[in-house]
Amino acid sequence: MNPNPQSFQIFLQSPDLQIPTQTLTLSPIQTPTLHHLKLSLFPQTLPSLFFTLNGKPLLDSTPLQFPPLSTLILRIRTPGGGGDGGATGAESRDCYLNMYAEKKPDKVDPYEQRLSKFLNCALSNEPLKDPCVVDLIGNVFNKEALVEALLGKKVPKAFGHIKGLKDMIPVHFASISGKEMESQATVSGPRFQCPITGLEFNGKSNFLALRSCGHVLSVKALKEVKSSACLVCHVGFSEEDKIVINGNEEEVAALRERMEAEKAKTRVKKVGNGGENVKGGSNGPAVKKFKAVDVAPANATKEVYASIFTSSSTKKFKETYSCRSLPLGRN
Repeated sequence: MNPNPQSFQIFLQSPDLQIPTQTLTLSPIQTPTLHHLKLSLFPQTLPSLFFTLNGKPLLDSTPLQFPPLSTLILRIRTPGGGGDGGATGAESRDCYLNMYAEKKPDKVDPYEQRLSKFLNCALSNEPLKDPCVVDLIGNVFNKEALVEALLGKKVPKAFGHIKGLKDMIPVHFASISGKEMESQATVSGPRFQCPITGLEFNGKSNFLALRSCGHVLSVKALKEVKSSACLVCHVGFSEEDKIVINGNEEEVAALRERMEAEKAKTRVKKVGNGGENVKGGSNGPAVKKFKAVDVAPANATKEVYASIFTSSSTKKFKETYSCRSLPLGRN
């Protein structure tokens, strides 16, 4: 026997009552509302039960005018809520979507941030590759990227202390075995290491750059081997030659203070007119050049007195045929 042409099928679920999915064939004439559907399922009226469609709660008086093969979910209303006997807005899916619509910014992992400083150029953020340089406060750069920024006058304000090549220190990194010939695209993780201890250049260990020779060593290596010479090339160095690479705030502040002191010392050495540099000179005042006119006697003419120590001027003397042999002006 064929079903009524006006009848339609729907799916019914009830996770709260642990009722599996059922297929119901309904007729709007026999069950005009959800209240009648509820009575057909449960002989006794249960006010705590209600239907939802697509996450939205439905009243018992809602007529059965749903699209065919719709899925109704039968749920149990918990005590409390809106106080009107119905469902609260929290049961709507839209409320949950609006709650998480505005995403909070992700927290930056401090280790990942430090690892990036040891793997990438501080200026271009590209992977470090030879040749590399460091500045006087411990930032590491690809030399090519830094030189291009200086030539194009595109150095950021954070690196404004770098004015030219004199503010860069070429450094020599020891590559990890097996990664020397790999391309930048295939290398993942650190590419360099300490040539003495083998510690990777990844931010977990502290590293120093030596200004005297440019080699990069781990702090652990210099602590274990007490020496005033580089452990690689044996060039001597002092404490002022040590530059902490990517140090903490206190270490960077100490390096910056030392850098400013060196620049101030250099400015003091610039004496004389035109800012000429006196190499190897003392920091005292410049010696004034001796001039005879400054010590001339009180009653003497300065020009005449000065002619005793200097040759006469030839610009004011005009030779003639009769006085061409005179020695005046030829001394």
